Amino acid sequence: MTDTALTTEQTAREHGVLLTDAAAGKVKNLLEQEGRDDLRLRVAVQPGGCSGLIYQLYFDERYLDGDKTVDFDGVEVIIDDMSVPYLDGATIDFKDTISEQGFTIDNPNAAGSCACGDSFH
Repeated sequence: MTDTALTTEQTAREHGVLLTDAAAGKVKNLLEQEGRDDLRLRVAVQPGGCSGLIYQLYFDERYLDGDKTVDFDGVEVIIDDMSVPYLDGATIDFKDTISEQGFTIDNPNAAGSCACGDSFH
């Protein structure tokens, strides 16, 4: 293992969430459309939805105390310290097919979800 690979692996453990190449590409595209280079992708878990918890993905220019940050080829993903345990091991992907378009989160910590797929427990 090279020093670079080790550094990347250690950094990826900062919050345990992975961003696929497709998702990173879509985030870069959206940021280019916005004309901003000071934003990063914030992922959070909040109370709500039919199953108790909902995901939030949005662009944020702030860093908050306790934030965990990982850079995926120029795309920073930030997760607040309260959301990290709910998201550790999750993968964020972007799908663009006839039947499905948008960001998806594959979360091994979710015991179940509602029929609409927008919330989990």
